[in-house]
Amino acid sequence: MATDKAWGGRFSAELDAGAARFLESVSFDKRLADEDLRGSLAHAEMLGSIGVLSPEEVRALTEGLSALRDTVRAGDFPWDPAREDVHMNLEAALGPAGQRLHTGRSRNDQVATDLRLWARGACASVGALVDRLALALVDRAEGEIDTLLPAYTHVQRAQPNRLAHHLLAWVEMLERDRGRLDDCSRRLNECPLGSGAVCATTFPLDRERTARALGFLRPTRNSVDATADRDFLVELLAALAITATHLSRLAEELVWWSTQEFGFVELADAHATGSSMMPQKKNPDVAEVVRAKVGRVVGDLVALLVVLKGLPLGYNRDLQEDKAPCFDAVDTVSASLAVLADTITHLRFDRPRMRAALGHGFVTATEVADWLVTRGVAFREAHGVAGRLVALCLARGVELSGLPLDAWREVHPAFTEDVFRALDPEVAVERRDVFGGPARRRVLEALADARARLDARRGPTP
Repeated sequence: MATDKAWGGRFSAELDAGAARFLESVSFDKRLADEDLRGSLAHAEMLGSIGVLSPEEVRALTEGLSALRDTVRAGDFPWDPAREDVHMNLEAALGPAGQRLHTGRSRNDQVATDLRLWARGACASVGALVDRLALALVDRAEGEIDTLLPAYTHVQRAQPNRLAHHLLAWVEMLERDRGRLDDCSRRLNECPLGSGAVCATTFPLDRERTARALGFLRPTRNSVDATADRDFLVELLAALAITATHLSRLAEELVWWSTQEFGFVELADAHATGSSMMPQKKNPDVAEVVRAKVGRVVGDLVALLVVLKGLPLGYNRDLQEDKAPCFDAVDTVSASLAVLADTITHLRFDRPRMRAALGHGFVTATEVADWLVTRGVAFREAHGVAGRLVALCLARGVELSGLPLDAWREVHPAFTEDVFRALDPEVAVERRDVFGGPARRRVLEALADARARLDARRGPTP
């Protein structure tokens, strides 16, 4: 850099002050300091193992890097924007030994390694928060195994359902979110160190040793791709954007369900706010803000894709802009997961209101069609019969259970008194005794399976 003549030997003038401010990245990439120091420790030890550094130099570097790490973690490191980025700041702090440390590496493979280490950690930390929210849903579902409510399609009452079954639907979505993060973590787990600026190095680096020291599965296979690749960040942001979309949908239901029109849930006072003008209001602001946050995360994904879309191989300075959207997306999704887990844990379900909602909207109309099918009527015909019964109920202002049997028989002669039992929501739910369905035993099995998956990922309790 022109601000550091050791790196700017071909230049005869300092970098313009405005350009220097424009190009600096330490204000945000200092977040990678811990990863950068880990990479430097592994690189120093490897250089010692191949004889490029003496044992004394390795020892001095190891002690210096460890001391730097303590200073950074304590928040006491004096970051200097004039040194442009996290790498140059930390190297300069090592003194002359830092210049020897840079043997056989470039900031290009250095930052690629830092980002993979950081992204791997982000996958793990966000994944743990995904599981925390899933566990909160499983905990609540176990307490609501006998709570019935309408299932909805098109925001219209559709069929009787168990609340536990509904909550487990969110767990399934989160399970896929966790799977995408785990897949991303596996795919990115290769080490770019040793790739140099673009075409590796003349030094006989032991890249396998460095990769092992940093917990990677293997070194990257191509030096050009290793320094130019940011696919792993795109994959991480895509996974986070899908997760944020799921959280937005969950938040949307909390907003709907907490309205007076639904009245299915009441948020705890700690997760709701009032109105500056209307004293009666209790607003689901936490859920609303979670719902809005998806826009930021999707925007972060789009921003990174646009940075990458026109870049030739290998490294280009455009890639400096990869970090801000990644940091923002991880922070935003992490905060949303945490606050939703707390919200779910402390909200109150209004069981009587949910049960009362089953008494309106003809939610057992499908049971009528299924009942006829068990008497030999083709489903399409049975569907039409049930529809005509609903129309008759609407004309008379009653629900299906309010129609006398003779009215049923006028629509179809196969009906008997037994059809009224099929209209009981409990019976309707229990008849759906198939894998993935809402019958009680199936939901209990699903709960046990979900908890087992979560427990397996958390490991044994210490």
